[in-house]
Amino acid sequence: MNPKKTDYPDCCKHLSTGDARPARCSETEMTQMVLPNDGNIFGNALGGMVMHWADMAAAIAARRFCGTGVVTASIDSLSFINPIPVGQVARLRAKVTWCGRTSMEVRVDVEAEDLDAREVRPTSVAYLTFVSLDEQGKPTPVPRLVLETDEEKAEHEAAEKRREARLKLREQTRPR
Repeated sequence: MNPKKTDYPDCCKHLSTGDARPARCSETEMTQMVLPNDGNIFGNALGGMVMHWADMAAAIAARRFCGTGVVTASIDSLSFINPIPVGQVARLRAKVTWCGRTSMEVRVDVEAEDLDAREVRPTSVAYLTFVSLDEQGKPTPVPRLVLETDEEKAEHEAAEKRREARLKLREQTRPR
């Protein structure tokens, strides 16, 4: 049996780096079985492990969107709503919510999937900022973000406020 080659969504095909594109071009889904080595003494996924998975999912979304290499610039927030017990599946969904000149914000929603009970519940939400880099490792422009839905427009507006707060905090905590 020959594996079937699949295509990128139409929105991502044949775009040059500077073309505007919709947020759906960045959509990323990732799953991870929570193994004992991923857990803490309470039998739940370590917060740092969830952060690592969120960073990976967000990096893939950012790279899909801009078509260049990316680096994590900040993790603005990571809220832990519910634990993910060892033996369950962590499901992560990432999507670009805002773009500047060379940076992007990505939202990651994390859920726990209990395969035995066939239940899914939200566990975490994270916002990460990435910078697009060229082949020399220098910041390079990202495509303009096309907002298609009311939800994307609301998330973008909230992202603008998070960016303002992030820049203010960075100025306040800058080494003197």
